[in-house]
Amino acid sequence: MTIIGGIVALGWIKQSQQSDRLRRLSGVALFSTLSPRELKIIDGMLHDRHYLANEVIFDEGEEGQALYILLSGRIHICRTREQDNAVITDVIAELAAGNFFGDVALLDNSPRSAQARAAENCDVAVFFRADFSSLLETNAVIGYKISLELARLISRRLRDSMADSTRIEAL
Repeated sequence: MTIIGGIVALGWIKQSQQSDRLRRLSGVALFSTLSPRELKIIDGMLHDRHYLANEVIFDEGEEGQALYILLSGRIHICRTREQDNAVITDVIAELAAGNFFGDVALLDNSPRSAQARAAENCDVAVFFRADFSSLLETNAVIGYKISLELARLISRRLRDSMADSTRIEAL
């Protein structure tokens, strides 16, 4: 009887952990329109990775092959530039849990425009382009929903960058 109770308790803990992860994933803007069943399908396609503080997740110029969802910790997005014969690294964004990055890699294999580095120990869920392409073929509705959110995100970024430019450049 104790063994059975132990198994039941372990099952409850595992279910609780899965529910917590699905709850965190549902808070990610890219997945905000997915139903719980659809979210569970996506969760099954994600690959867990752990990075230590200061570890490079991907480098500027590398071929993009995946989108990363930050589950815990913080990430710095950095760009390098040369100034007075020295290479300077600028942190252009700091992301916290619930954010995602590297999203354009789902659409093409162009070089990364920046480096992603763990600012502290972090856990990420990785969504590879190959898995996304497979999803588009096997479950078009989920693929459509994610693609639409991705398009909305990219168009928002474009509008924001145009608003940040001087009026003359935007015209």
